[in-house]
Amino acid sequence: QVQLVESGGGSVQAGGSLRLSCAASRYPSSTYCMGWFRQAPGKERERVADIYRDGSSAYGDSVKGRFTISEDTAKNTLYLQMNSLKPEDTATYYCAAGRLYCYTTAQIDYWGQGTQVTVSS
Repeated sequence: QVQLVESGGGSVQAGGSLRLSCAASRYPSSTYCMGWFRQAPGKERERVADIYRDGSSAYGDSVKGRFTISEDTAKNTLYLQMNSLKPEDTATYYCAAGRLYCYTTAQIDYWGQGTQVTVSS
């Protein structure tokens, strides 16, 4: 079993920044991917960003150019640097891990408990 624990959420004004962290107890496979998803009230969980063993990363259209995903594999920790935050970024953010792909919720094998991010205008 893989346990994922997020931290770093909070409240910030529009234009501000936050950094989320996710500590993993272990990685699910040698080809694993990790990512961030978010879910606002009344909306479906959506992809934010994901990172792969070949060093590549990808982002959802709504966060491109503002968010950066990174990881420290020595510490089993995933990060999400969020800059130029907007009120529409308000959501619960979930850390996720998959054995191969992390594009969609169906591909995710493990989820964190979520951390709340609130952006005020």
